[in-house]
Amino acid sequence: MNGGDEVVTAPAGPPQPLDWKFTQVFGERTAGEEVQEVDIISAIEFDKTGDHLATGDRGGRVVLFERTDTKDHDALRRDLERMDHPINRHPEFRYKTEFQSHEPEFDYLKSLEIEEKINKIRWCQTANGALFLLSTNDKTIKFWKVQEKKVKKISEMNLDPPKAVGNGCVASSSNSNSPTPGLANGGSPDNDFSFPPGGLPSLRLPVVTSQETNLVARCRRVYAHAHDYHINSISNNSDGETFISADDLRINLWNLEISNQSFNIVDVKPANMEDLTEVITSAEFHPTHCNMLAYSSSKGSIRLIDLRQSALCDSHAKLFEEPEAPGSRSFFTEIIASISDIKFAKDGRYMLSRDYMTLKLWDINMDSGPVSTFQVHEYLRPKLCDLYENDSIFDKFECCLSGDGLRVATGSYSNLFRVFGCAPGSTEATTLEASKNPVRRQVQMPSRPSRSLSSITRVVRRGAETSGVDANGNSFDFTTKLLHLAWHPTENSIACAAANSLYMYYA
Repeated sequence: MNGGDEVVTAPAGPPQPLDWKFTQVFGERTAGEEVQEVDIISAIEFDKTGDHLATGDRGGRVVLFERTDTKDHDALRRDLERMDHPINRHPEFRYKTEFQSHEPEFDYLKSLEIEEKINKIRWCQTANGALFLLSTNDKTIKFWKVQEKKVKKISEMNLDPPKAVGNGCVASSSNSNSPTPGLANGGSPDNDFSFPPGGLPSLRLPVVTSQETNLVARCRRVYAHAHDYHINSISNNSDGETFISADDLRINLWNLEISNQSFNIVDVKPANMEDLTEVITSAEFHPTHCNMLAYSSSKGSIRLIDLRQSALCDSHAKLFEEPEAPGSRSFFTEIIASISDIKFAKDGRYMLSRDYMTLKLWDINMDSGPVSTFQVHEYLRPKLCDLYENDSIFDKFECCLSGDGLRVATGSYSNLFRVFGCAPGSTEATTLEASKNPVRRQVQMPSRPSRSLSSITRVVRRGAETSGVDANGNSFDFTTKLLHLAWHPTENSIACAAANSLYMYYA
């Protein structure tokens, strides 16, 4: 504009792979320690701020953790922001409280035991300093309020302690040992207030102080008797008033304030159960559009529905599925295609799905197929027969996205989890172990031309794996599996569960 030379900046390349470090572990096992079934973690969830973390276990308990380093660094944060310096903070959490959310029950009509295991936890909006969350087992959803209650104590009395006798209130003017008649109210004159000779030098009224606080969890609502099949998902709506619960065949819409009524919005149950070909495996509300939600199926498809179309959403607005490659079908094809978890990115533009072998990233504006596919443990493909025999092929792994949408993560066997970069041109594919030494080997791919996430071209990311061993060259262990993990909403921090232990990492 002014005749000067224009500075042309080269487009920024993909972000560098993150350097993950161990930060904390809760419930670490000692060598040879046997893990109790009820202590195994079955759900993990950060709240929207990332300052609180909740876990649920197979014993029906919910444990809350709160972040501590942010409170100590608020002043430092403001100073660094003024100087425009990056904030390199070591995230730290501490145990906050725990409560028994669910108890084992028995359905006498169906002669079925209902486990107390927590399937899902979802945080709700906070209010007046109280925390709110939903937790569910196979049949019953509960709405919890966790709040600090002050413990009130009387700190001052009328007399100094050395002068107090008897009941500790005031000194009695009578020292007679003769029996005294009782009062009409059942008391005794000796325990009544009396003044010492000469009167009181000063009169102090009792003072009630609140020196201690206790965290109290109270169940506000119980949403029951609405599901004939096991609940696999609950999801809050962005309107802050409603949520959905999903089982194998139905999705119900609830109002948080109404526990005795729900609306069935999706029903895939056929008139004849012999015609059943697929079931619902996961459901999630869109993070910003309160009228949209997605649910996945055992056939590997994802349906996006719009609640404005009809009361019962028999038809979907969009269907996302990957066409089957010709000649690739086998006995295990449909089993491993079943989606175990779906998550929306923070902006709602992309969805992440996890099936048995892969992670897939979908653009909700492009339903012809995933924009990226990440191979999680391709080295297990020759072992599918063994996995079927020991039922491991039916394990349900969760997935998560980073807050900035640049990375995705999911778990695998041998307590490993994978982190993949999904930015254009990224080759990040990191393998980490849930232990105090997480970095076992970082898998790098050759550089390739940058691609847009919305490109029609599919991206398939493979780690350097070989048959019979895991991505690190070690023999894999099907008994140790990392099913549950969560990514901090604003920072590169991951919490993951290995049996009864909660591990936390940051980069």
